[in-house]
Amino acid sequence: MADAPGPCGEAELETRLRELAAARYHDRHPFNQRMHRGELSPGELRTWVANRFYYQCNIPVKDALVLAKLPLPAQRRSWVRRIQDHDGADGQEGGIERWLRLGEAVGLDRQDLLAHRHLLPGVRLAVDGYVNFCRNGNALEAVASSLTELCAPSIMLTRLETFPVHYPWIDTAGLSYFRNRIPQGRRDGSEALSWVKQWAVSSEQQHQALAALSFKCDVLWALLDSVQGAASRQGAP
Repeated sequence: MADAPGPCGEAELETRLRELAAARYHDRHPFNQRMHRGELSPGELRTWVANRFYYQCNIPVKDALVLAKLPLPAQRRSWVRRIQDHDGADGQEGGIERWLRLGEAVGLDRQDLLAHRHLLPGVRLAVDGYVNFCRNGNALEAVASSLTELCAPSIMLTRLETFPVHYPWIDTAGLSYFRNRIPQGRRDGSEALSWVKQWAVSSEQQHQALAALSFKCDVLWALLDSVQGAASRQGAP
């Protein structure tokens, strides 16, 4: 009986993680592709913004759970920036406020967004599943699941380029979330990748890291599946 393959080196692990993220990231989802081609109606865009807001609100909750798993003070000091990026800090607005302004720019009511009045059951299930994955998994799995950040800057750039062209009715001031996430995503993806390569030294750990990233891609894909199904029905917000 052949021996099971041993662990790969850091360079190969990075290649495998990047290839998985690129192949499975939700920029390939038909809804996002239609968005970037300018094919969404105002109602479809509102459905996406309203439901993606539930994800945005839960990111700092997820990151607080990850923070509690990190063993070193330097790691916790670094990771806490992610919470501040979304919640805001020192009188500065964060990503949640910027997404609220995106919602207003597409014609949604702020209070409706805050109350999640347009939240779809499938989106709630996907997002809550991601939060619980980070709650119940180990530090390696939780950090590896964030490696979709490796692809985030590219999709943010695409939206900054395409929204003013295809959706000129949206005030460009409402696009500040996308602009701010570009440097944050580059920083966060690089940091998380560095940690995962350091921690995932056994075959089992490397499998955990790849499986965690795959799961996160499934979460983002499932979110868009729900949005796509609802947006195609009459009565989208």
